[in-house]
Amino acid sequence: MATIRALVRRPSPRLDEGLITHIERVPVDKALAARQWQQYVDALAAEGWECIEVPSADDCPDSVFVEDTMVVFGDLAVIARAGADERRPEAAEAERSVAAQGYRIAHITEPGTLDGGDVLKVGTTVYVGLGGRTNQAGIEQLREQVQALGAQVIAVPVHKVLHLKSAVTALPDGTVIGYEPLVDDPTVFPSYLAVPEEAGSHVVLLGENRLLMAASAPKSAELFRARGYEPVVVDISEFEKLEGCVTCLSVRLRG
Repeated sequence: MATIRALVRRPSPRLDEGLITHIERVPVDKALAARQWQQYVDALAAEGWECIEVPSADDCPDSVFVEDTMVVFGDLAVIARAGADERRPEAAEAERSVAAQGYRIAHITEPGTLDGGDVLKVGTTVYVGLGGRTNQAGIEQLREQVQALGAQVIAVPVHKVLHLKSAVTALPDGTVIGYEPLVDDPTVFPSYLAVPEEAGSHVVLLGENRLLMAASAPKSAELFRARGYEPVVVDISEFEKLEGCVTCLSVRLRG
C-alpha cells in the first residue's frame, strides 16, 4: 500500500484574527478550534494517514490553513506565493517540511500570486481559480512547473468565494461537486454534481470510497451515501467562521 501522509499545522493563538473576505466576522472559540483541529488530525490518522506537523506559526492567524502554502503534483511541491501579503511568512516552514519528505521544490515568484486552496486536481487536470488570491501570472508559473509531469492546467473564474476549493472539490470518480449559488461557471467541469449545502462541496478523499467532510452538511452526506460513498464526518465549525473547510487544514501527500 502506498504511503499516505498529510502535512498539518496547529492553530495560531491569533486564529480569531484570521482574514475573511465574503462572510461577516463572528467570534471564534479558540479552545474549541484547538479541539476540533485535533479531532481532524485524529480522523486522518484513524484512516491510516501519517500526519506530519509543520512547525506552528504563532504570528500568522491563518497558518492552520496549511494547504494554501503549496501545490503538490507527483514528486514536485510548488511553494505558493500567497495572494494576501500577511500570509506569505507561512510558506517557509511548510517548504522545509515537504522538502524533508523528499519532494522536489519549485516556487511561485513575483509578480505571480497563488494560494493552494485555489487548486483542484482531478486526475491529470489541474483547475486553478482566477480572480481572488491567485492571479494570471501565478497560474502561468504553475502551468510551466506541472506540464512536464503530464498535467493540464485550466483557469476557472472565482468571484463568489475566497478560493476555488471554497466552491468545488471532486469525488473519487472525478465528478466535481459544488453548491450552485457559489460556483461561477459549473460548465467548466465535464462532470458536475450540485450539492444542497455550501459545506457539502468540500471533501477530502481518504481512500477507496471514504470521504472526509464537515458535520455542517448532513444532506450532502446522505447524497454521497446514495452514490456509494462513506462519509467520515468532522466538526470544523470554528474554522468555517474563517472561510475554512476540510481541504484547507492539510496538504495531502500521496504515493
